[in-house]
Amino acid sequence: MRIDVFTLFPQYLRGAFETTVLSRAIESEVLDVRMHDPRDYTHDRHRSVDDAPFGGGAGMVMLPAPLFEAVETVQPPRPLLLLSPSGRRFDQRYAEELAQLEGFSLLCGRYEGVDQRVADHLCDDEVSIGDFVLAGGEPGALVIIEAVARLVPGVLGNDASAADESFSHGLLEYPQYTRPAQFRGWTIPEVLRSGDHARVARWRRAEALRRTIARRPDLLAGGLSESDEALLREFPSATPDR
Repeated sequence: MRIDVFTLFPQYLRGAFETTVLSRAIESEVLDVRMHDPRDYTHDRHRSVDDAPFGGGAGMVMLPAPLFEAVETVQPPRPLLLLSPSGRRFDQRYAEELAQLEGFSLLCGRYEGVDQRVADHLCDDEVSIGDFVLAGGEPGALVIIEAVARLVPGVLGNDASAADESFSHGLLEYPQYTRPAQFRGWTIPEVLRSGDHARVARWRRAEALRRTIARRPDLLAGGLSESDEALLREFPSATPDR
């Protein structure tokens, strides 16, 4: 998968791409992440990338010319998504959609944002990672790249890991435990040592339901199925939510 990022601060992103699972995926050529600085597509001695907004107001707005020239020169994979508070909310389903593509691109705004003609005539869509405002789009770009990359076959050591996590099935993930079975008087649920894989799977589903009901009931707006209600009855002593 190829991912192109247009950013005024490539150094902000470079560290993440040189460490952790992303670096291994890039080294093995499962991922091809390319960064482009719009300053490299300016033609004045100050390498200007912003100017005051028409109509007055605080802050500066990113100029359209360097962004258009950068994208038209690079010809990045589409869709080209603008990081913007006005965009579609990014979630696991959106990540799964992008993971099905051969590539996509991200444009990181800064200052008071980009000239609207960039959003209207250069980008294919806008995307937001939440209802809050950041100094620029770079943190959001990292969130999107990591969330999508984890779903690309070959990025994780175990491809099944990405399929069995929070939001993958519309629920929060069930609690996880590892050795030792007893730690400071706290014991793991007995079902996890039973060796009965089918029962463990049912317990995990019950725990995921219980946790989602307690913490994110909005994810269950459609209500519980009869089978899910039966699971909660089967494991009435499931680990209490904390």
